[in-house]
Amino acid sequence: MKDPKAPVFATLGCRLNAYETEAMREMAESAGLSGAVIVNTCAVTTEAVRKARQEIRRLARENPGAPVIVTGCAAQTEPETFAAMAEVSRVIGNHEKMLPETWQRMQAPDLIGETEKVQVDDIMSVKETAGHLIDGFGRHRAYVQVQNGCDHRCTFCIIPYGRGNSRSVPAGVVVDQIKRLRDRGFNEVVLTGVDLTSWGADLPGQPKLGDLVMRILRLVPDLPRLRISSIDSIEADENLMLAIASEPRLMPHLHLSLQAGDDMILKRMKRRHLRDDAIRFCEEARKLRPGIVFGADIIAGFPTETEAMFENSLKLVGDCGLTFLHVFPYSARKGTPAARMPRVPGPAIKARAARLRAEGDAALVRHLAGEVGQRRMVLTEGPRLGRTEHFTEVAFDRDMPEGTLMELRMAGHDGQRLTV
Repeated sequence: MKDPKAPVFATLGCRLNAYETEAMREMAESAGLSGAVIVNTCAVTTEAVRKARQEIRRLARENPGAPVIVTGCAAQTEPETFAAMAEVSRVIGNHEKMLPETWQRMQAPDLIGETEKVQVDDIMSVKETAGHLIDGFGRHRAYVQVQNGCDHRCTFCIIPYGRGNSRSVPAGVVVDQIKRLRDRGFNEVVLTGVDLTSWGADLPGQPKLGDLVMRILRLVPDLPRLRISSIDSIEADENLMLAIASEPRLMPHLHLSLQAGDDMILKRMKRRHLRDDAIRFCEEARKLRPGIVFGADIIAGFPTETEAMFENSLKLVGDCGLTFLHVFPYSARKGTPAARMPRVPGPAIKARAARLRAEGDAALVRHLAGEVGQRRMVLTEGPRLGRTEHFTEVAFDRDMPEGTLMELRMAGHDGQRLTV
């Protein structure tokens, strides 16, 4: 039975936020915090901020009298927006939320009093990752944060101002955590970060992400599956490519931060790759690991984007052989250079995003059709759902034990997932 006084947590946005919410939950429970609502926000788009405000109001209505604490990227980048809300008791920054002492000071009902309502420091001054690492969350797949922040300044992106500059978790700390996760029975670990391929640049000797991957696989030999989340393909190092080619326990699925398929738009975004770089990376990875699949982030309607420029992004789905598409209609973020560029009309942005999603849906169907009849190792995520090595969803026709690896034959698909 759920404790009625247990803190209520809500997570918006990325997988890293979900990881950090679980870390906050552990710290809040250890501190004895009760009767509070904590909202972990996202700032990637203006729509994300709007949804955060909506969620705060909803939770305040459902938990009358409970103090509402707002944190996350939106709280970091525009704390005044949330501090001005009558429902909000406290606003804390991304660095502060990962410190145990922050939660030790928040003893309800005396949540406000000794300290100010806004507790958000300069995220750019943070030099290290938070020391609090959780031993996974969920019962099937564990996520390990190995990096935070970003040193790049893409013209559309507000995230560095919410996360700060790039900081890496030392390899030894990562390996020790993954050993603990394996001891607890996790069959798959996912490495996460804001700019994962920048891992190691701030550590002694400046190791690369590929070095970390190879070290994990060598020192945790009984880990069945290691997966890496979104990467910047232009920063893929030699050892990462070697791991893709030679390590079957590294899953054959990469999510790429591509953002566009037109060279002029990529330059105006201040990306570090061109169209041909993305295509060449996918071709090389596919040669090294036949059957590898790719997902990608693509923005529709970036400022100054013409129809011809958009067509280049649309064609990138086929030219790179993408399977899973995350489409983002361009959303201006105050304070970013792109917000000052000539904008594409809203209806055109919406139409282009719909065309990109349709192209992505068609690419997924082609992938699913090619998987029918294959035997795949599936990690069960719930009684009726799992994922293959390629991160493809599989629907079961009967209940399965969660967190188990099993070899299954793919009998068909429903247009969104495989069926057995």
